[in-house]
Amino acid sequence: MNTFWKLVWSYRLSYLFIAPFVICFTLFIFIPVLLAALLSFTYFNALEPYRFVGWQNYLYLMSQDLIFLKNALPNTIKFALAVGPGGYIASFILAWLIAQLPNYSRTLYALVFYSPSLAAGAAMTVIWLPLLSGDRIGHLNNFLLNLGVIEKPVLWVTDPKLLMGSMITLTLWSSMGVGFLAQLAGVLGVNRELYEAGRIDGIKSRLQEIWYITIPSMKPQMLFSAVMAIVGAFKAGEIGQSLSGQFPTPQYSGHVLMSHIQDYGDVRFEMGYASAISVFLLVMMFMANKFSHKLFGSRGDE
Repeated sequence: MNTFWKLVWSYRLSYLFIAPFVICFTLFIFIPVLLAALLSFTYFNALEPYRFVGWQNYLYLMSQDLIFLKNALPNTIKFALAVGPGGYIASFILAWLIAQLPNYSRTLYALVFYSPSLAAGAAMTVIWLPLLSGDRIGHLNNFLLNLGVIEKPVLWVTDPKLLMGSMITLTLWSSMGVGFLAQLAGVLGVNRELYEAGRIDGIKSRLQEIWYITIPSMKPQMLFSAVMAIVGAFKAGEIGQSLSGQFPTPQYSGHVLMSHIQDYGDVRFEMGYASAISVFLLVMMFMANKFSHKLFGSRGDE
């Protein structure tokens, strides 16, 4: 035991360097997550003292909460499958295409595609709401009416059948964020000599170069981008209500897990049940991230 403490003391200077991160992680991530997990086993309405209810919140969530089972969970899975892999693949394709451009053009195009992720909220108000307005003066309806494609205005954001598609389109448009920049850096960081060696070994097309050289060489960046895509897809919740102007969205067509958490936490003040939904969402994100590590994580022989 004395040897252990001597070893710990010998690295005391290193602990000072990591202390700011450890303190911030503990205060703002570890403790809130732990408290949310503990709160999920209680009934708490923010006014009365909490009451321990065991697994009752989780049992109700998985067996009796019809809005969760019929709307929130299926909508979240549908939205995440469309936005996560869709945005991830789109960011890789754009990153690879931009990497083929000269330096000046590359910087310009990277800025153009990255900008929507910075101004998504303002852009939603300025661009998307007038574009998808359900009357004749909505830009998209006006354009399609003039072309004769439609005979009457389409309710793009208030029709339950169309709202999810509008949410997915807007999210994909604004999904070229930090993950996109990481993939661009990864493509640009691939050793050029590997491509020359690949041509000597028999690689004959750019597609083969991407599959056998580019992707294996940038696995850390692809893993980071995958994690960011997963987090972004699962945490999206306000898009549907911002587009439709209603909460909950029409016939719960845009109701996802984040909306369900907001409903029970901010509207009904059932903090214990909202915490249970949050823990369920955290588990879903954890499983998706583990799958990403299986695909892009480094193995012992790499």
